[in-house]
Amino acid sequence: MSTTTPRRRLLALAGVAAAASLALTACTNSSDGDDDTANVSNTGSGDNAEAGDTVTIGFSAPAADHGWMGAISSAAVEQAEAFEDVELVNAEGTNDVNLQISQVETFINDKVDAIVLLPFDGAAMTDVATRAMEAGIPVINVDREFDSPFAARTTILGDNYGMGVSAGRYVCEQADGNTDAVVAEIAGIDSLPLTQDRSQGFADALEDCGLKVSNRVAAEFTVESGERAAANLLQAAPKIDYLWNHDDDQGVGVLAAIENAGRDEFVMIGGAGSANVMRSIEADDTVLKATVIYPSTQGADGIKLARLIAQGKSMSDLAEVEVPRKIQLAAPIVTKDNVDQYMDSAFES
Repeated sequence: MSTTTPRRRLLALAGVAAAASLALTACTNSSDGDDDTANVSNTGSGDNAEAGDTVTIGFSAPAADHGWMGAISSAAVEQAEAFEDVELVNAEGTNDVNLQISQVETFINDKVDAIVLLPFDGAAMTDVATRAMEAGIPVINVDREFDSPFAARTTILGDNYGMGVSAGRYVCEQADGNTDAVVAEIAGIDSLPLTQDRSQGFADALEDCGLKVSNRVAAEFTVESGERAAANLLQAAPKIDYLWNHDDDQGVGVLAAIENAGRDEFVMIGGAGSANVMRSIEADDTVLKATVIYPSTQGADGIKLARLIAQGKSMSDLAEVEVPRKIQLAAPIVTKDNVDQYMDSAFES
């Protein structure tokens, strides 16, 4: 682990996030459509908006058994439909690694022009993604990284560490120097690196203002597990000032447990950016006052990048003549003051 001090790490992260946000201006502008999952469909600007040679893009992702994952796939399909020069081959979502490997092998055999792949398991999908690259088919890796840098032409990621930082900074701002504040955390699946990164970012940000997590439990990114974990936490912690829940889907269960327990003495922060959470923040009628975005636009951005790469184009807002090898999206905090800016890209839990 880096020996960089928390404050310096947070400042460095802010710079990276700002750069990524600038670089993606051409790739993430919202349109005025009325889709409920992710209002991201647009063609771009300048020369990139003009139709080029038709390209065939293969898309594969896990099963849509989670609101965020469903939004990823829906937004990717919607984005492809916005381009008259894109033909999308959309493989059925699956949590079977062997089936997803087979899907990519079919893309290779069919000689598609590019592949957008959100792997169920990045390590398990590394070999077949590498084979696609060796066959001359650029792979755009979404959200879950491969084990080898040779397996993808470009990787587009959310910022799990940054989610924790944003949540922690919000707590620090609300605590306003009160180092006795009791902070609790409901994580996702503890064995996953993404959960570990979120928790580390949260701890680092809290340390920066003299706070720490006093009570922590883990759930499984589901409504049922969220309610169960929250009930256990509330029983163990008679007083809480701030509670960060990593995931808005499991947050449905967390809020149910809070209501059942009759607890309202704390401020809750969510994670991911679901529409139901944003509506609750806007209404200001529960303990839930903020959420941290983990963009469900990654699949749509993957489609846009795949099209640019296959057509030999770059990103119009960059001087660089090639699409970057890695792009990391920002993890902003959403509150009642700015919820209108993010509602269109929210997903339904």
